[in-house]
Amino acid sequence: MKLRCAVLDDYQQVAQGFADWNSISGQVEAAFFHRPMGEDELVEAIADFDMLVIMRERTPFPASVLARLPRLKLLVTTGMRNASVDLQAAAAQGITVCGTGGLSTPTVELTWALILGLARKTAVEHNALRTGVPWQTTIGTDLAGKRLGLLGLGKLGSRVAQIGKAFGMEVSAWSQNLTRERADEEGVTFAASKEELLERSDFVSIHLVLGDRTRGLIGASELKRMRPTAYLINTSRAPIVDQDALADALESGRIAGAAVDVYEVEPLPAADRFRSLPNVLTTPHLGYVTEDNYRIFYRDAVEDIRAFLDGAPIRKL
Repeated sequence: MKLRCAVLDDYQQVAQGFADWNSISGQVEAAFFHRPMGEDELVEAIADFDMLVIMRERTPFPASVLARLPRLKLLVTTGMRNASVDLQAAAAQGITVCGTGGLSTPTVELTWALILGLARKTAVEHNALRTGVPWQTTIGTDLAGKRLGLLGLGKLGSRVAQIGKAFGMEVSAWSQNLTRERADEEGVTFAASKEELLERSDFVSIHLVLGDRTRGLIGASELKRMRPTAYLINTSRAPIVDQDALADALESGRIAGAAVDVYEVEPLPAADRFRSLPNVLTTPHLGYVTEDNYRIFYRDAVEDIRAFLDGAPIRKL
């Protein structure tokens, strides 16, 4: 009898085409699911599956869900980090959890799409052009000569920094672990404190891993330190920023605007404030959603399944 594998979160219905699922079809029957599901519906849909492939944090697997899936033996998540999977509970239940490779460049590219979109009001002018309101209603913000403040100077932050410099921006960076020597290596200004970075930057972009030290790093007091003409960009993780505080700051005009790709609840509820605020540019968690990334994700997921079947799991988390 074949093992059963559920491929979740295939929103664009492309997972079958991005990997050679036939290479495991002799041992595994794969089924593809294309929409988000609540916990009860999810458990009912996948209770009879032995393996799961999930896309990033689209569907969380806390201990409460895992406990309701006694048949589950392998969980493959795209990427090598997934905060929505309870790894400790999975291990206790005898579930092998594996990851995949992936690219950092797509998130960097989206970050710059959002920065440029904010600076030149492209969404506003696009919508105006489509609806026939008066021609040219906004004035863009120049990037050259402005200061880009980066919260985080790791793999993503350093790439964002180099592009900022290519635009003629002054770039500074801060994180709890960042040293002046590391900032010097990247040719950016070392900010002595988070407060200094926020107070001096025209654009603040977040490139930090979510953890105990970064959760709620930007709250109401930090947003008050930003210039009223400044913009905040978050393509990292929503809980790094206090969502209510950010919405309040945007609503009151304490900062000029924000670009947001990540949310506490995804998909974003229909009544959420971020759907209607006029000075926020929103995208539906597109940071990793590119063709090349998907090819790597699903190719590696099939490799993970094959290795598990051979009794030698790879890329274990």
